[in-house]
Amino acid sequence: MQPAPNRLGLGMRPPLPSYGQGPSISALAQQQMLQQPYHVMAPPTQKQTTLFVGSISGGITDDFLNTLLGSCGPMKAFKRLITPANKPQGFGFVEYEDPDSAIRCINLLNGVELPALEDGCANKKLLIKADEKTKLFMDAYSAQKMKTDTDDAKVQEARHKITTLIEDLNRTSLDAANRGLIDKERYVIPPHLHDLQEADLPEGQRGLVISEIAQFRERAAKREREKVREVKESIPHILSSTTPTPSGPKMREWGKQQQPHTSTSPSGKSQQPQGKGTQNYSKPVGFVKAEDAGAATGSLGAGLKTDEELEKERREARRRDEELSFKDRERRYEPRERARIAALERTIARQNAIREAEERDRREMQQRLDVWDDDESDELFYVDRARWRQARARRLVAEEAADAESRAYEEREAENLRIESEKFLARQMEDMQALAEEQRKAGMLLDDGAPVKLHVSLNPAPVKAEPSQKEAKAAVFGQEEEEEEGGIKKRKAPLVKLDFSAAEGEKAKERLETIKQSVPHDKETLFKAKVRWDGLTDMMIDRKFEPIIKHQMVKYLGELEDDDLIMFVVEHLKDHKGPQKLVEGLEPVLEEEAQEFVVNIWRQVIFESMAYGDGLQTERMTVD
Repeated sequence: MQPAPNRLGLGMRPPLPSYGQGPSISALAQQQMLQQPYHVMAPPTQKQTTLFVGSISGGITDDFLNTLLGSCGPMKAFKRLITPANKPQGFGFVEYEDPDSAIRCINLLNGVELPALEDGCANKKLLIKADEKTKLFMDAYSAQKMKTDTDDAKVQEARHKITTLIEDLNRTSLDAANRGLIDKERYVIPPHLHDLQEADLPEGQRGLVISEIAQFRERAAKREREKVREVKESIPHILSSTTPTPSGPKMREWGKQQQPHTSTSPSGKSQQPQGKGTQNYSKPVGFVKAEDAGAATGSLGAGLKTDEELEKERREARRRDEELSFKDRERRYEPRERARIAALERTIARQNAIREAEERDRREMQQRLDVWDDDESDELFYVDRARWRQARARRLVAEEAADAESRAYEEREAENLRIESEKFLARQMEDMQALAEEQRKAGMLLDDGAPVKLHVSLNPAPVKAEPSQKEAKAAVFGQEEEEEEGGIKKRKAPLVKLDFSAAEGEKAKERLETIKQSVPHDKETLFKAKVRWDGLTDMMIDRKFEPIIKHQMVKYLGELEDDDLIMFVVEHLKDHKGPQKLVEGLEPVLEEEAQEFVVNIWRQVIFESMAYGDGLQTERMTVD
């Protein structure tokens, strides 16, 4: 019997024959492959890829970034957020038309250091990253696409362009620093540390804060004056030395008669030089002795120092300053390192102790289990299960009785406390009523509870006839009686009802839970809800909202190198802006997830506003 011809091609074996048990799995698989047409696994369709560009150095313009990012491939758009002060943020988003350009951008630009072009800014390394979806797409694209010589040529071309641009930027930064246009060591005051206006300060602490700021500035100015005085005293007074600094030859003024140089002798008489001028040969030249010339030269050299000596002294002073600075840094570094090493040693010792205790417990348990015998055990659970259940039931009954007694004692204490507080308030009200009655009888209060207006005058009062009782009463009280039909109109001040329910812990928590459940979830109702911005202080936003915002950002974007995006949301809340503007500002970053992010943050804002309206403190409670 001849074997069947091989129809699969490429050396594939024919299916194995079956003997009454149906076709084998391999035969069915091969038959299905023959029936279906041959398909080639095509790479995923190209789509536009968006990358996050962070850690942008200060002063880098959008034009330079467009050129730098465009050197990696065709780019569709580059978006960069703007701060409220109309200054570009330190991050942005670039969108490429194909995945190859995005992959080249990550490989060539991630970690590239850009020099700063602004005062007080340090050099930063670019951070190029993609979100999870884009990263998965690019990984699949790279795994399925075959690299060619054209791709290598594009990579080399892009690397050359990037190198040229970075060198030009470094050259520009160096030239600006040499000309004094950029001072990288200058400290730039952040916007949140600028002087506050008087209206921005709390009314109760406005005077104290202003006085403290004035005292601090006065002390700083005093220290600066003392420092300048010390520097001036340390500079050698070269100009005030006994030997004057030699000057160059005096220029002749043509058209004017030259005045002969005269010198004053110790006796006060002027002495004429030997000649009439510097080029007068009518009189012989005056000579001096050698020792006199040496003495004059020595006195001149003793008063002045050469440039080499001054430079040597400056270098020596700089070396001493650097040595002192190094010793100071070393003195501060060593204790910190010793403390860190001690903490590490304590941690290691604690971990070793825990490990040894676990090992010891394991050995003891192993030894106990090796000799354990259920038949010879004295444990009541194994010996007499019925007695063990009875003892356990008695313990549970005793525990429940003790819990009931403790709860009854707490209820009695709460009732006694309520009764004592009511008695205390009743006594306070009786004392206040008795005091008001005494003041009314003494003429200090009117019938409506208002104090008496007394008119004091230093002039002697004129003698008048005794007025009637009604007129005397009106004169004493300083007002006329308000008469109505049937009697005198009297007004009493209403008593304020004291409510202590909000101060009780359990009731306050229940009310907060009720408020939390009532916070809306849908976008329309949530964005239309009223916000009590007076209850959301800057301190609350910094301490409570900033960690929540950071947690949400990490949830959507992963770990962030810079906090620029978090500070953007925090400043938005501090400026009391609406949620829709926040959604528009975050759409370039989070895209379709921006709305969900703003809804989560705004639910916490509405929860804080509603709790503040009811006079409750949320402390660390969050809405989610």
